[in-house]
Amino acid sequence: MDRKVVEFRLGSTDISAIRFGISPGFELVHAVRVLLRPQVAPLHWGWFRSLPDRPGGEGFRLMAVISGVDGYMPDFLTASPSGDMTPEEELDRLRRITDDQLRYDLGKMAIRSSGARQQEIRELIADPARARATIVAAWQQVWDMLLAPVWPQILRLLRADIAVRARRSGDHGVADMVATLHSSVTWHDDAVRVRMPQYEATVDCGGNGLLLVPSVMSTRRCSVLDEPPTLPTVFYPAHGISETWHHPGSDALGALTALLGAARARLVVELQQPLSTNECARLTGLAASTASHHLTVLRDAGLVDSRRAGPRVLHTRTPLGEALAGGL
Repeated sequence: MDRKVVEFRLGSTDISAIRFGISPGFELVHAVRVLLRPQVAPLHWGWFRSLPDRPGGEGFRLMAVISGVDGYMPDFLTASPSGDMTPEEELDRLRRITDDQLRYDLGKMAIRSSGARQQEIRELIADPARARATIVAAWQQVWDMLLAPVWPQILRLLRADIAVRARRSGDHGVADMVATLHSSVTWHDDAVRVRMPQYEATVDCGGNGLLLVPSVMSTRRCSVLDEPPTLPTVFYPAHGISETWHHPGSDALGALTALLGAARARLVVELQQPLSTNECARLTGLAASTASHHLTVLRDAGLVDSRRAGPRVLHTRTPLGEALAGGL
């Protein structure tokens, strides 16, 4: 297959604005693609088998039509996420997609389609208001069916990946971190280059920086967003994905309990965001002094970081703690 390159050119302002995001929309589209072609995603077979029913219904059918099995998909389905975007924020963004954006993206999809699929996409283009409402309803239905039950597991893996990348950037520099995103990504002369199948472009990031978005559901290669109004974005496969990634948090807690003991395992699981010692104590049912002791042990082991914020000490998981909690 012919391999081309999308090059994101970075000025000094862009380099300082390289940042991470989480995209529920990107995960959902690729979950649909996994179900359309499960043979290419063996790491997701366990998740596929765990679904209570084989996906179907009008919502799934429509998402399959506009997502396709590979290659281009409408940018409005995977717009650059604003930081740690929630599913609710993603759905609200989808409701506000303009008629022009809808027509433009679906028009690009229609060109790449044929037959009944092309005709259905053209009918969506002809009535963007109806198309938007139909797509929003399908998105919500498919989200509830496919990803809502496993979103906590996905979120842990995504946050763990981001934490590890951020630490590498601090220890070795941004260029080194970017070069480890995927075998298709390189840093050369202040530009991030992504090898792509049969697509190439040169993008001046223009002071907007570059958004890096890990993905659990897309494990094969990177994707990019390179056309305004979206921010320059690289989607890449997250670290730590195994065939058991979909196991519920209770399984992770059980494994951590066997390793660390019940109290310390619960603290590691609960520290998904900065918490004070008293908040940790309340969440775990421990005395404040006991929680403080366990947090000290976890900090000494490199699983927790503690920093003073005014009168309080806030505790967060380190990249090692994130990986341990998210990768089980």
